[in-house]
Amino acid sequence: QVQLVESGGGLVQPGGPLRLSCAASARTFISYTMGWFRQAPGREREFVESLSGYGVTTHYADSVKGRFTIGRDSAKNTVSLQMNNLKPSDTAVYYCAASPSPRGSMMKNEYSYWGQGAQVTVSS
Repeated sequence: QVQLVESGGGLVQPGGPLRLSCAASARTFISYTMGWFRQAPGREREFVESLSGYGVTTHYADSVKGRFTIGRDSAKNTVSLQMNNLKPSDTAVYYCAASPSPRGSMMKNEYSYWGQGAQVTVSS
């Protein structure tokens, strides 16, 4: 069983930055695909960005291209999501997710473990 705990959510003004972190309990963390998803009120949970096992491949949604960056610190068993130039449309609950497969994926049903979510609100 893998436990994921997100931190770093909050309120930010449009155009501002915010960084989310996710601490993972997996012993073979480096081999896991790690992903970030988000869910806005009344909408389906959607893919944001992922990093395959061993950091080989990154996938990202077109809506965050050039603004969001996923990172992994294997020594600390953490994965981060650096979000820059935030827009009101980025407002959502953000979820960290883990898949034991190192392949990399944008499909939420391929992730076995989920964090509790962190609220990100972009508003002036």
